[in-house]
Amino acid sequence: MSKASPLSVAAEWYEISQIGAGVSRILERHVAPWMRCNMWLIHGRDRDLLVDTGMGLRPIRQELAALQGQAVHAVCTHCHFDHMGCAHEFEVRLGHASEASAYAGPDLDNSCARAWIGAELLTALPHEGYLLDSYRLTPAPLTGHLDEGDVLDLGDRAFQVLHLPGHSPGSIALYDKATKTLFSGDAIYDGQLIDNAWHSDPEAFRESLHRLRELPVETVHAGHFGSFGSERLVELIDLYLAGAMRVARIDEWLSAQSVPA
Repeated sequence: MSKASPLSVAAEWYEISQIGAGVSRILERHVAPWMRCNMWLIHGRDRDLLVDTGMGLRPIRQELAALQGQAVHAVCTHCHFDHMGCAHEFEVRLGHASEASAYAGPDLDNSCARAWIGAELLTALPHEGYLLDSYRLTPAPLTGHLDEGDVLDLGDRAFQVLHLPGHSPGSIALYDKATKTLFSGDAIYDGQLIDNAWHSDPEAFRESLHRLRELPVETVHAGHFGSFGSERLVELIDLYLAGAMRVARIDEWLSAQSVPA
């Protein structure tokens, strides 16, 4: 997309769907479905959480103001560009300490953006004259660190932090023990998993997935694609552990993707 784009400017960028139980899913509707991140807005009595923040192509905070009026704390499951793009808009920004430098000083490499922005990702432009080649992330230094065993208490519901390294060193998930609901980020989703980004660790990934396989879960709200239940969680993990359900080469996988008309 380095040349002038024939794409039109989107009137609306975000698609918001109420899932139930105080949870809404937010998508960047004009980012290709195989790329766009699920952002999860979780409503609590005392505060709300936004789990992941998209690519940052258009501001999101004003969109949330129409849904609720209380404080929103941003939680990034990891430092990749499609999950941390709007984190800078929030006063409270939480993530794992091992990736703190990437949040504070994001670039095309430490955010894993370089390979992906060469693909045709968009079906519309966030604003007039936008070129994906110019994509940059705004620094979003973490205001607090999350690690294994920490609890995020929203007043009427609480989430345990799980540290699940592998996809990235600081990948985390949020687990509601009361409802057996997991917000998994990219530790697991219903698609081919990536264990070969520049800072991925396949062995750590396998250990994290073995752990998730034993977790009492009824619903998984993942970082990409649709939500799923416990049977699909086990199936996806077993497929990956058997050598399937993974992206062997990111460049080849990207070249095989297409943007819907």
